Amino acid sequence: MTNQTFAELSLSPELLAAVTEMGFTATTDIQAEAIPVIRSGADILARSQTGTGKTVAFGIPAVECVDADVQGVQVLVLSPTRELAHQCGEEIRKLAKHLPYVHSTDICGGSDYRDQFRNLRDANLVIGTPGRIMDHMRRGTLNLSGLKMVILDEADEMLNMGFREDIEVILQDVPEQRQIVLFSATLPEEILTIAEQFQHEPVRIDVNHDQVTLDAIKQVFVDVPPKQKTEALLLLLHYYRPHRAIIFSNTKTMVDELAEKLSGAGFSVEGLHGDMKQLQRTTVMNGFRKGRVSILVATDVAARGIDVSDIDYVVNFDIPKESDSYVHRIGRTGRAGKTGTALTLCCGRMQMMQLRRLAARVKSEITQIDIPTVTDIENADEHRTIQSIEDAMQSEPMPFHTEMIRQLMDKGYAPERIAAALLGMRGVGSTGKLKDLTGVVKKIAVREHRPMAGIVFNIGSANRVTERHIIGAVTERAGISSHDLGKIQITESFSTVTVPAEMVDDVILAMRGCKICGKPVVAMPMPEQKNHFRAKPKAVVKPAPRGNTGLRRSAPRKDWKGPKKGKTADHRK
Repeated sequence: MTNQTFAELSLSPELLAAVTEMGFTATTDIQAEAIPVIRSGADILARSQTGTGKTVAFGIPAVECVDADVQGVQVLVLSPTRELAHQCGEEIRKLAKHLPYVHSTDICGGSDYRDQFRNLRDANLVIGTPGRIMDHMRRGTLNLSGLKMVILDEADEMLNMGFREDIEVILQDVPEQRQIVLFSATLPEEILTIAEQFQHEPVRIDVNHDQVTLDAIKQVFVDVPPKQKTEALLLLLHYYRPHRAIIFSNTKTMVDELAEKLSGAGFSVEGLHGDMKQLQRTTVMNGFRKGRVSILVATDVAARGIDVSDIDYVVNFDIPKESDSYVHRIGRTGRAGKTGTALTLCCGRMQMMQLRRLAARVKSEITQIDIPTVTDIENADEHRTIQSIEDAMQSEPMPFHTEMIRQLMDKGYAPERIAAALLGMRGVGSTGKLKDLTGVVKKIAVREHRPMAGIVFNIGSANRVTERHIIGAVTERAGISSHDLGKIQITESFSTVTVPAEMVDDVILAMRGCKICGKPVVAMPMPEQKNHFRAKPKAVVKPAPRGNTGLRRSAPRKDWKGPKKGKTADHRK
């Protein structure tokens, strides 16, 4: 972390006053590294996560770039969403508060064209989304011939949203002698291609990427059946009672479904995704920032416009596809010297492997925890209530309250009875809704005690069969989840897999006519079906060693008698 102050950056008195009024004194790492480079006129390619102060990092040089004696647009900032564009515009207007010659305007979809036409006449600094910027360029209402600086903010998200072609057209239309400043949370190949095509020997700035600091974030996961993820989420939220949380889903449809179900369960929750109207999205975001909404359910792109420092929980309802996205999500908690928890809902063996790869990438351990029971939730509520009462008793009681207690005691009521009545009025100990979740707990717990039975296949390592082939064939043919599969063993001439006992006949029937690795498969029940396996112990997802496939290896059961023919050596030893 840098110890440099803004006063040491040789800012103009007007800019320094604005920065001070914004509450900033010391620079962040990205500000300390990026501001001098941008001021020098060099192109930069910077990787920095949201919340690191990058808007100010490019905002200060952008404002300084504006020449009061020159007409026309001199600086263009491209943002992926309307929310981010408006947020960026607000920050830049704060920086230019004491510089009356800086005329900035936001150009985004969902706003009245007439207002934009009027604002563009005097604007010398424009912030907008690629689609609307392209629209004004086609209309002739936005002239970029005098442009000196182009800033691409959240460039990876612009590409994820399909703006690559728009970005390329815009950059092809700007003057040859211009500065391109590119900020991105991740640097996929597409970003590097754009940088190579349009930037001139860019200076690479990589802030804390190779040493991602997640020490302040507790990373945990729960293993749940796919069809009971929402119920498991409800139990977890009842147990933890987050002050402020973001729940990430990979689809807009699931965002709407989760927001509706959580709201119906009594939580203060709103959904946020790209299909919502602009006014609705703005209302939701303001409510979350100001604390009127405690839980936000969002897609990755929509949540890019949220920058709140006191988020105590991040929940991955769906596992993100990329490790950078995982880091970007969970990095929204554990900020400003506070701790946070990142909780991931994981379904089955394949997602366990996916989570293992994420753990390796971020060099962290992600620990498995239990889904809380109703008793766990009641105990947690009791602990929180006692703690809040103790905190309240640290200050002197109000005379008015003391007098009411005295009057009740004069009527013969014991202090314990008065306190109990007050707690009841606050709803403490009311478990009606929790009792409704008892059935859900039993449903989720039943898998741990489910009897498992084995199936034998006439195909083994001699046919180049791996666990992946067995999992894929059984789940596809039988229509069951990989989560329902138990131990898999592969020998040279045959393989075995355990499934819930009640599914054995259905799986065997479904496997008729199936081929694995090109060989017709015959499935049959495992002899002497007494092999009911217990649930696996709690796991810690650790970084995978180099060369490890991520699959758990285990020796064959010593008490099981396999087919008489063929060798029985375990292929996976």
